[in-house]
Amino acid sequence: MKKAYSILAYTFIIVMAFVTLFPFVYMILASLMTFQEATSIPPTLFPNEFQWSNFTQALAQAPFDRYFFNTVFVAGASTLGTLVTSVLAAFALVKLEFKFKNFILMGMIALLMVPYEVIVFTNYQTIAKFGLLDTYQALILPSLASVFYIFYLKEYLTSIPLSYYKAAKVDGCSDLEFIWKILIPMGKPALFTMGILSFINGWNAFLWPILVTNSKEMRLLSNGLSSFATESGTSVHLQMAASTLTIVPILIVYFIFRKQIIRGVVKSGVKG
Repeated sequence: MKKAYSILAYTFIIVMAFVTLFPFVYMILASLMTFQEATSIPPTLFPNEFQWSNFTQALAQAPFDRYFFNTVFVAGASTLGTLVTSVLAAFALVKLEFKFKNFILMGMIALLMVPYEVIVFTNYQTIAKFGLLDTYQALILPSLASVFYIFYLKEYLTSIPLSYYKAAKVDGCSDLEFIWKILIPMGKPALFTMGILSFINGWNAFLWPILVTNSKEMRLLSNGLSSFATESGTSVHLQMAASTLTIVPILIVYFIFRKQIIRGVVKSGVKG
């Protein structure tokens, strides 16, 4: 009976893995097909000859180099800001004692329950009033802090004994020195995971960038890809090539650092 359950479990995993991965695999294969192969019915599953020129044609029809620069810059700046604010906020919530601390925690928890779509238009009005629409500031500023990552890091830092902080204060160490010399080195797994996940989130951003940008020069990859799909019409093979160009780099980053991400997620649940 136990063996039957194991076989059933493995079968289910394999089927779900196939269902999940097939669209991505087919996207990459379709990006190397001709127009006739990509639009044939029944669909062609494998190209007769790899059409590497699809990628150069897609790059020639839209400024994807600009989209890549914008996305890397915005995602990188947002990630750096998120790491800085999360470290400072998590340190204050874990190691410091101050008035209304529990009240602040309750307020932050309440914010986690508010859907992003509810506050996005309030953020838009704020950015518009400051005259920052269609600028890098508009793309970056709302992403410089994350309540979710503050709580994620807070849970990780609770495993660091408070005695470390007290000993550092006795030795004359300031709070910033403690954060830089002790807290950050000990929290590297969680910070690394936060950085990767935050960067991926910035890479895939769609709703906010499309609201605050108007010019083609300020588009991010997701918005540029959406516009390219409209502008390229029925060129399905070029659309698949453009999609592959936007997805493959972040997949490579994930597979390179997957062990560090898993280690950070696992350790975040360990309490000292």
